Amino acid sequence: MTSLPRGGQQAIFAGGCFWCTEAVFKDMRGVLRVESGYIGGHLPNPDYRSVCEGTTGHAEAVRLTFDPSQVSFRDLLTLFFATHDPTSLNRQGGDVGTQYRSAVFPLSAEQERETREVIADLDGQGVFDRPIVTTVEPASEFYVAEDYHQDFYARNPRQGYCVAVIAPKVAKLRKEYGDRLRA
Repeated sequence: MTSLPRGGQQAIFAGGCFWCTEAVFKDMRGVLRVESGYIGGHLPNPDYRSVCEGTTGHAEAVRLTFDPSQVSFRDLLTLFFATHDPTSLNRQGGDVGTQYRSAVFPLSAEQERETREVIADLDGQGVFDRPIVTTVEPASEFYVAEDYHQDFYARNPRQGYCVAVIAPKVAKLRKEYGDRLRA
């Protein structure tokens, strides 16, 4: 685990391709750092190729470091559920496999409780047309992805996947949650 700033907390979310999830959280007020990586599998020190093969059990995920005086874990959950499809099992769009599953990896009993409450609330309100299939999994070791995956969208905004998949998510974020973003 990386060192945390005084009062900082961390959260780990898997919402499909980590490039998308990273881009969504990167500019949120109170989010201090976003790292793309792998979690939830059985192979030590996985790499992108092995995770993409779908045989390691890892999910592509992001580890957020955030300032809870500026953004709450519940706010992060709200954004997480609003910016990917939590009703699609082991896929997000064209990305298919358990490595693209929707999952939360709570780092405390409080995060687990809040995650389960938010899922129950969203399902109870019928926010989505289908039940949420996001898993709540025990946090295991988080492996930071290779350097070229970090800040991928910011460094590659014209890359095909970025234009077709990530840009619309970022546009939705700016439109619906602009008040929660850094100026």
